[in-house]
Amino acid sequence: MSTFKIVKYTTAYKSRWDRFVASLNGTYKGSKNTSFLFQRDFMDYHNDRFEDYSLMVFEGDQVLAVLPANKNGNTVYSHQGLTYGGLVLKAEIRLQTVLEVFKQLLQFLSQSGIQMLEIKVLPQFYQELPGDELDYLLFLTKAALIKTEAASVIDLRNRIPLHNSRKDGIRKAKNNGLELIETKDFTSFWNTILIPNLQLRHDTIPVHSLTDISMLAKKFPYNIRQYNVLDREGRCVAGATIFETPTVAHVQYISANEDRQRLGSLDLLFDFLISKYSKEKYYFDFGTSNEEAGKKLNGGLQFWKEGFGARTRVQRTYSVATANHCLLNDVVL
Repeated sequence: MSTFKIVKYTTAYKSRWDRFVASLNGTYKGSKNTSFLFQRDFMDYHNDRFEDYSLMVFEGDQVLAVLPANKNGNTVYSHQGLTYGGLVLKAEIRLQTVLEVFKQLLQFLSQSGIQMLEIKVLPQFYQELPGDELDYLLFLTKAALIKTEAASVIDLRNRIPLHNSRKDGIRKAKNNGLELIETKDFTSFWNTILIPNLQLRHDTIPVHSLTDISMLAKKFPYNIRQYNVLDREGRCVAGATIFETPTVAHVQYISANEDRQRLGSLDLLFDFLISKYSKEKYYFDFGTSNEEAGKKLNGGLQFWKEGFGARTRVQRTYSVATANHCLLNDVVL
């Protein structure tokens, strides 16, 4: 049995962490199931809201895995400030090594007084290489499935044709003289469209403030993109904020003004975006249409997304007792 060194992340490890979670970019250096969301400059922008409890697993001087995480009470989460998380693994790591890493990780947490580990697993279509080892190990450790959300995803290599209702919207937009732009200025979309809509419909605000998203876009200019729809007078009437990973274009925010049906603004926008990303990515992820922790589905929003050819992939969240590390003993014959 190999013994790994497990350490809590500190800023002294920032460069090692960031190099490890970098995309493979056609090589086998780094991790295979990663995202720019795991870079420390993204994770740490809201460190005032979360008690960081990220962990790094070493074999000698080599990083084998990292766990982006925060702590609340006697539970560690991977990570409450991120859309997804999980155990980020070295590209060439093998299943038996992952099993031993996860066993020792749970044991480390248990001995540190952590009773539960909650993981919102990175969906498979975000991974650059097959990487479902964690799903298997969560089964072995009797993890409880506590949330399942339905994400609407287009396989850009095998697209379903647009529904006629979406085609009608695109024709409206063209007849109304709408214009599409990419911009580095998030102000008009945030202040005139997104914030008012979220306040009116959901009595909430965006997860990222205007200051947050502007700062993050400067740090990650190749990952965070803003696309706006302008009317004939040059006013922003709709927009979408896209988070790009190596395999996926993910829609982080969608919003439009009250004239969206008459103008066809969102139909025009997403027809453009899907065509654009079909040349660059494998998947276009509209995100989930769920409420109440996955127990309710916004049927109208789901229908609209499916009109572009999106179909369902699920995102699962598990809770595992750290004491269950013992269940990984004697698994390998």
